[in-house]
This record gives sequence, structure tokens and C-alpha cells, in this order.
Amino acid sequence: MSNFLSYEQDGAVVTLTLNSPGTRNVLTGNTAPQDFVDACARINADASVGVVILTGAGTAFSAGGDLKDMQKMFDLSPSALRDWYRSGVQRLALAVYHLEVPAIAAVNGPAIGAGCDLTTMCDIRIASEKAVFAESFVKVGLIPGDGGAWLLPRVVGKSMAAEMSFTGRTLDAQEALRVGLVSRVVPHDELLAQARALAGQIAANPGGALRMAKKLLREGERLDFAPLLELSASLQALAHKTPQHVEAVNAFVEKRAPDFSKF
Repeated sequence: MSNFLSYEQDGAVVTLTLNSPGTRNVLTGNTAPQDFVDACARINADASVGVVILTGAGTAFSAGGDLKDMQKMFDLSPSALRDWYRSGVQRLALAVYHLEVPAIAAVNGPAIGAGCDLTTMCDIRIASEKAVFAESFVKVGLIPGDGGAWLLPRVVGKSMAAEMSFTGRTLDAQEALRVGLVSRVVPHDELLAQARALAGQIAANPGGALRMAKKLLREGERLDFAPLLELSASLQALAHKTPQHVEAVNAFVEKRAPDFSKF
């Protein structure tokens, strides 16, 4: 599909692989932003997709920004640099965050800087025992230009996000589990198998309900409770009218497994 991101679909599960192991899957200085925009648009438009797995090729998940490429930016004006972020990694962040289907980050190795933030754009994070995480922008005199200052506190809380951002220190997989950055740590050789098993559990549910559930979770990050209830009522009214809901209720009453494959 692209120069940087590979796209593979197996049933209702799409696996996106950051496929530049020679650069440790850096997200700048290449086609990554446009590739993510294209892939996410394709997924959102395809009702057959129920869940996405995002992982990295090689030994790293993503090393974040390409520091060698940043050397070329020393002479750019502040205005040009702002536009570089807005047209680059920020487009990537918006595309991944606004995926309509559940997204699982299968973190196979280091997730550093923007690579760490990329995991927080997903809904669920599973870590290999070889994974490490760092919100390390401060180490190179920078700040999270990709939205990490908004994303990270919503995952690990304000205090831990501040500690990670102000120290730039690296968390191993077990500490990432302890602070809630990931939901499980698995043996490295089992990472994709476990991610696929979880994806299969998710994708077994009606696709429309999955997309609406994710919509509510996303909107819940910014709405007050009363407006969220209004949105919930509206989406629930739509859900009640889907054939998948009718099939699920009938199957429960008839004491049989629901069959969503016919819809």
C-alpha cells in the first residue's frame, strides 16, 4: 500500500506494520504521516474492518522522530517549523486518534518520543517483555509536538505523565504495566499471537456497535456527563435498530450463539 506502512487484512482484523526496521521505524523524514492518513481513511470507509493491530517491524516499535533529519531543520524559520509539524506528525496523530474501530498497539520493542505517543493514540496497548517506553523529548531540548501532552495524561494520569515528560526517563515493560501505560506484558514471541487473539475477541462483536462504543469513549474525553448521556441515547437508538442487535437478543432468548456473519 505504501512506502512505510504495510496493510494486511485477515477477516475483520487489519494489521498495520511500521515497516522501516533500518531506521527503527522513525515517524519523520519519510512517508509515515501520509501513509497513516491513507490507511486510517481506508479503514474508516470499510465496514468489514472491526479492529486494527498496530506493530513495528524489526527490533523497535518506533524510535519517534529522526534526529538526523532534524539537523536539516536548524535553519528553518519558526513559521516553517510550525507548518512542518502541522502537515506532518500532527496529521498522523489525528488520523490514528480518529480511527473509528478499536486499535491495539502491539509494542514489540522501544517506543520512544513520538513512538511512545503513537501507542497512546491507540485504545489498548500490549507490550512484549522487550518493550520500553520514554516520553523523551526533553532529553533533546524539545516538547511533544505530536499531541503527547494531551494524550499521555489521559492514559497514565497527570502525575505520571509529568514525571515521564520532565525526566524523559525510560520505563521497562513491567513499569509500564504498573503505571497503566499497557494492559498486559507478554513473552516477546507471543506478542502478535496474543494481540490477534484479543483482536478476534473484539471483532466477534457487531461492527456497528464497536464503532459507536469507540465514538462514545472518544467523546467522553471532552464532554461533560449530561452531553455524553444525550449522545449515548442517540447512538443507542440507532443500535436498537440494527439487525445485529435483533439477532443477539433473539439468540439469547433462544439459547443459541448469535450469527452475525449474515449481516
